[in-house]
Amino acid sequence: MDATGGEPRLIALDVDGTLLKSGSPVTRRVVDAVRAAVAAGAHVVVTTGRSMLSAAPVLAELGLLEGHALCSNGAVHLDVARGEALAVADFDPLPAITALRAGAPEMVLAVERVGVGMWVTGDGPSDYPLGHVRVVDHDLLGSEHTPRLSGWWPGGTDAQMAELLREFDVPGTAWIHGDFGPWLTVSRHGVSKGWALEQLRQTLEVPPEATLAIGDHLNDREMLAWAGHSVAMANAPAEIRAAADEVTADVLDDGVALVLERWFR
Repeated sequence: MDATGGEPRLIALDVDGTLLKSGSPVTRRVVDAVRAAVAAGAHVVVTTGRSMLSAAPVLAELGLLEGHALCSNGAVHLDVARGEALAVADFDPLPAITALRAGAPEMVLAVERVGVGMWVTGDGPSDYPLGHVRVVDHDLLGSEHTPRLSGWWPGGTDAQMAELLREFDVPGTAWIHGDFGPWLTVSRHGVSKGWALEQLRQTLEVPPEATLAIGDHLNDREMLAWAGHSVAMANAPAEIRAAADEVTADVLDDGVALVLERWFR
């Protein structure tokens, strides 16, 4: 599929910076475009770094009542109708916690507890609800497997985080450095939005060329590489725009709708 080819049958949509500006609702035009795609029979799959709990309000806004969503950067496969995780790609966070504490003892760490909320070691900023949040010590934090370990370095800088991560080598894990400030996310090695989408594509028996992905952040790289046709938002970093087949308008200018309206009205 290309920009003018046949209708996409599997459409992966990032949330923050793509479907909506963080902290704002999805616009009416984007909602209408997504619903038109669903009405035409396309599989619209919200594919986000958000947890399944914080993705739920967006799914409701879009009117997505069934089907699939991929949360936590692909680590959690959500059955939308049931509101339950079908699959979770988790890992033991303790080795990563130990390594991060050694490099930045003051870093605030958090692990996701699927369908419940988060365990955290301290206060940190958050743009959307995360369910029940419990403050714990580092021993309890690393006591259970999780799909995601997050870190926020309140006294650090982007440059310091990048330097720390150059030395971060924990077997069986992978990390993403956040776009805004000294953030990082650690997951099981090989898990990404693109990895999860390929498994779903095979399950749904959608040809690779009939896939479309739209995103804007560094955690969308694998998803854009996976898609038969990839689209970056104008508000994406330069490296993400360069990795996509095309660039659509800014999130504030309904860039997702501009793409979907080529096929669905």
